Amino acid sequence: MAEQTAAQHELAVLIVDSLNLEAVAPEDIDPQAPLFGGELGLDSIDALEIALAVTKRYGFQLRSDDPDNQRIFASLAALSDYVEQRRTL
Repeated sequence: MAEQTAAQHELAVLIVDSLNLEAVAPEDIDPQAPLFGGELGLDSIDALEIALAVTKRYGFQLRSDDPDNQRIFASLAALSDYVEQRRTL
C-alpha cells in the first residue's frame, strides 16, 4: 500500500468521520485504491456525504453534476489532489 501524504491523511480522517466508518482506520485507506466499488464499500450516498464534508471543511463546493466526478472521486489520491488545487484555507 502506498504511503499517504499529510493532505491525503487529513482527507481520509474527514471521510472516516463523516461516514462513521468505525471499522476503518484513516491510515488504512490506500491512496490509490478505488473509493467506490472497492473494499470500503462506498456508494453514491456516501459520495454526497463526502462532498458535503469537503464543502464544510475546505470552503468550496463539489457539485453532483460535475462531469469529472468519476475522476475526482476515483481514489483518495485523486480526491486529495482536487481538494488541494481548490482549497481556500
